[in-house]
Amino acid sequence: MQRFSTGSKRWWLLIALGFFAFMTNLDGSIVNIAIPIMAKNLDVSASRMEWTVSLYLIVLSALLLPFGKLGDRIGKRRIFKWGTGTFVVGSLMAGINLGFNFLMVGRMVQAIGGAMTLANTYGIVTSTFALAERGRAMGVVSTFVALGGVAGPSLGGLILAHFSWPMIFLINVPIGVVALGISLWSMDNGEPQPGTYDKWGMVLQATAIASGFWGLNLAQQSGFGDPVVLATFALAIISLAAFLIFENHQKTPLLPMSIFRVRIFTLGVLTVFFIFMVQFFSTVLMPFYLEDARGLTPGAAGTLLSLYPLMMVFFAPFGGWLADKWQVPAVALLGSLLIAAGSIVGAFLKLDAPLMVYIISTLLIGIGSGLFQSPIGDVVMSVVPKDQLGIAGSFNALARNLGMVSGTAVATTVLFGTMSQLAGSRVTTYPTNHPEYFITGLQIAMLVAAGLALLGAIAIGLTIKPWQVHEKN
Repeated sequence: MQRFSTGSKRWWLLIALGFFAFMTNLDGSIVNIAIPIMAKNLDVSASRMEWTVSLYLIVLSALLLPFGKLGDRIGKRRIFKWGTGTFVVGSLMAGINLGFNFLMVGRMVQAIGGAMTLANTYGIVTSTFALAERGRAMGVVSTFVALGGVAGPSLGGLILAHFSWPMIFLINVPIGVVALGISLWSMDNGEPQPGTYDKWGMVLQATAIASGFWGLNLAQQSGFGDPVVLATFALAIISLAAFLIFENHQKTPLLPMSIFRVRIFTLGVLTVFFIFMVQFFSTVLMPFYLEDARGLTPGAAGTLLSLYPLMMVFFAPFGGWLADKWQVPAVALLGSLLIAAGSIVGAFLKLDAPLMVYIISTLLIGIGSGLFQSPIGDVVMSVVPKDQLGIAGSFNALARNLGMVSGTAVATTVLFGTMSQLAGSRVTTYPTNHPEYFITGLQIAMLVAAGLALLGAIAIGLTIKPWQVHEKN
C-alpha cells in the first residue's frame, strides 16, 4: 500500500516544485522579447539568435522521457534535486555575457536541468499527496506550469525596461537557490527501482523530437515546402516509427507501450496536447491584434494581455477545490468547453469591434485554462502504476511542450497562410496596408483553435459520464 507524506514539509516541497515548474517553462518564452536587443549586443543576426529559444525547447523536450525513466529507476526526488542545481548553473552561465556561443552552452545546461525537474514533478506530487489533497496540489503545480508558458513576454518586457538582457537569466539564480534549499530540506531521495536503461530508445526518441522541432522552427522561416524542412520531418517520422517498433521488442523499454492501454491516461495526455495548442494560439495572435490592428500602446496592450494569466491564477485554486470535491475529469471537461467558447468569441474580433469582445474571449479562455490546469494532472497521473509515475509524468510534460510548439506553428501557419492567399504573395509579417487580411486570418485561426479545444473536450469527455458527479472520499 502506498504511503503518503504528512506534515508541513509536503507543502514546502510543493513550493519548490512550483518555482521550478514556473522557471523552466518561463525560459522557453521569455527570451523571445529580448531577441532584437540580444542580437544587436552580441553582434549576430536575429534569425541566429532565435536558436537560443529553439535549442532550449529541443533539448528540454528530447530529454523529458529519459529523465522520467531515470526518475523511476534511481528516484524521482533525487533527479529533481540534481536538476534544480543544474538549472541554476545554466541560468548563471546564460546570464554571464561571454558571447553567443557561451550563451548557447548555458541555454543547453538550463534545458538539461529543466528536463530533469519537469520530467519528475507530477510523479513527485502523485506519490506525495493523498487523493483528498491531490487536486489542490496538482492545481498549484499546474498553475505555475501554465503561467510559465504564457508570462514570458510580459515579464521579459518588464525586466528589460529596467535592466540589461542578462537579467532575464540571472533572476533565476536567487529564486532557484531558495527553491533548491527548500527541496533539499523537504525531500528525501526516494527508493530506487530495479531495471536497465533503454539506450537505443533514448537515442531514437530524442532524434524524432529534435528533428521534428527543428523542422517546425525552419518552416516558420522558409515554409513547409522547403526541401530541408521536408527532410527533417522525414527524419522525425522515420525515427519515431523505429522507436515505436523498437520499444515493442524491449523487456525494459524507455516508454512502455502498455501505459497507453490505460485509456484514461491516453485520452488525458491527448487532451493536454490539444488544450496547450489552443492556449498558445491566444499567446501568439493577440499581441498582433491589440498593438498592430488596434494600435494600442504596449502598456495598454500589456494590461489587456495580463487578463489571461490573472484569470488563470485566480481560477486554478478553484479548479483544484472542485477536483477534490467532484469527479476530476468533469472539471477538466468544463475548462475545455470554456476555452472552446472563448475561442469562438475570439473569431468575432474585428478592427472596429468593441474591446469587450476581446475581454470576454480572454476571460473565458483564462477561466477555462485555470479550471483545466488543476485536475488534468490528477487525471493523467492517478491511473498509472507506481513504478511508472516518472515516465508518465515526463510524457505528460512532453505532450504539453509538443502542444505549445505545435500551437505556435499552427497558429502562425494559419494566420500567415490566410494572409498570403488573400494578398496573392507570401506574407510573413503584419500587413500594414491591408489590416483586413490580418483580421480574416485571425478569425480563421480562432475557429481552428475552437475546433482543437472541442477535440480536447471530446477526449476528456470520453473518460467520464459528466452527469454522474460524485464527491471524493
